[in-house]
Amino acid sequence: MTNFIEIGQHRHINGDSTVGKNFDAVMKGEKAKMLYADPPYCLLVRRNKKTGSLRDPKKAKINHEAVTRYENVKSYRFFTEKWLGEAVKHISDDGVLVIWTNYLGIKPIKDTALKLGYEHFYGEFLWGKLAKETNSGNETNVRLYEVALVFSKVPMKKLTSADLPLQWSIITKYDEEGEASKWENHPNHKPFSCLEPLIRNFTSPGERILDPFTGSGSTPAAAIQLDRVISGIELRENWASISQKRIKELAKS
Repeated sequence: MTNFIEIGQHRHINGDSTVGKNFDAVMKGEKAKMLYADPPYCLLVRRNKKTGSLRDPKKAKINHEAVTRYENVKSYRFFTEKWLGEAVKHISDDGVLVIWTNYLGIKPIKDTALKLGYEHFYGEFLWGKLAKETNSGNETNVRLYEVALVFSKVPMKKLTSADLPLQWSIITKYDEEGEASKWENHPNHKPFSCLEPLIRNFTSPGERILDPFTGSGSTPAAAIQLDRVISGIELRENWASISQKRIKELAKS
């Protein structure tokens, strides 16, 4: 696998997002308009209360190499401070942070963003996962799946607390466009229809997006399709290879 690729203005590296030099490699002194991050969620290690031994009935999920678990919220907060502290050094002063998380991750991320100067919080963009559809198509079974937190250092003209974007939630299937199965079914895959609203609302064509956790490349793919420029980092070699393959395919098309 190629450790680092650069195709036109797009860049990607297989590396750790808590290490500053990896951001330097994909940014090359430039500033991104948006940090679009889908970091590991605040999933805690499950232990037997009496023995302290590991326990988790969801064996398939806990054993997936793309899923990280933390001993406690404090350790997750430390991780958040490490990667986010490095990432925001490469975001323009008028840029926006969009960070996906689960319920337990909301407070550590909000506290860290505030500490780093991102005092304007615009709420939670909600992704409802379509679990079931009836034969009539008029009734659906939707559950809140994940949320994206949106922050900025300076007030954004495109978004205020009183004037949210027209689309502040989305309901989709996990693999709406069939891309997840095509790219090895990363457990944190998000369909293009889930990624598009925030990218389109808060960036313009030609602007750079920084993604420190590219996974199987859903965000880089969406950014390129929307005529944005991507700088990406992915820790795991296999997923980094897949992200780079998608970037190469789309950047040359």
